[in-house]
Amino acid sequence: MTRVAWPEGKRFAFSIFDDTDSATLKRVRPVYDLLRDLGFRTTKSVWPLPGRDVPDGGGSTCADPEYRDWVIELQRSGFEIGWHNATFHTSTREETRRGLETFARIFGGYPTAMANHSSCDENLYWGDHRVTGIRRWVYRGLTLDRNRGRFRGHVEGDPLFWADLCRQHLKYCRNFDFVDINTLKCCPMMPYHDPARPYVNYWFAATGGHDVRTFTCALSGRAQERLETEGGACIMYTHLARGFCRDGRLDPEFRRLMESMSRRSGWFVPVSTLLDHLLAEQGHHELSDRERAALERRWLSYKLRVGSA
Repeated sequence: MTRVAWPEGKRFAFSIFDDTDSATLKRVRPVYDLLRDLGFRTTKSVWPLPGRDVPDGGGSTCADPEYRDWVIELQRSGFEIGWHNATFHTSTREETRRGLETFARIFGGYPTAMANHSSCDENLYWGDHRVTGIRRWVYRGLTLDRNRGRFRGHVEGDPLFWADLCRQHLKYCRNFDFVDINTLKCCPMMPYHDPARPYVNYWFAATGGHDVRTFTCALSGRAQERLETEGGACIMYTHLARGFCRDGRLDPEFRRLMESMSRRSGWFVPVSTLLDHLLAEQGHHELSDRERAALERRWLSYKLRVGSA
């Protein structure tokens, strides 16, 4: 892996993509207060539309005025606001279009970075479409074939198709995640364009830290020291509403690890800022068949290890 020159003489880069699942002011505001006070600027995704019924696990949308105003303040203080689909359930093309316009009206522009929401059938290149060839059959076996043909946001002519809107308005989409803290080591070509999935401009990988337990595990021990020594980049993919703050109290191990990280020579910026820098440093990268196969194998190995897909 070619060593990247990070801005401001920093030795490595670190960011977080926070899926908005279950997020409420009570659950996540103390977490973001800590991140802001320690000098981190990361990416928080939102659901711009209210949706129908109540999302699994709770969670607020931008239809809640108090929550929306708080997210706007986050953006003003340097955090990036990302896309996690129009709302918490499946949306038609027109609903997705309305969600993008609502997002642009609230936050002053369209989102740059996104992650598919697992409950939405309009997800792009998701489920068994994430992998190719024999690896698709491995995925189907791993998931008991429950996702075959389910996700159709990239299928032209389908009522859920919105991939052209993604290509028009969004720049980066999250795909594979891995166990290693150094995301860039696992996916040195990111951000990359995959000609087999042409509607997404650029894909990025992440380090899997889906809840407080897996997040703190990924940052514990000598992981932070190794990230700095290797001069790498970590994009932690997580849900900051899942166990990071309980009854108004931050998880003590999360606090300790973030305080430790903040004292290191890291470039702590939102996901899109980090990816823009990599793109400028490394240039446009078209994923080859060989690279795609290697990424897919590595991701499937990770999923087998953690027991989910």
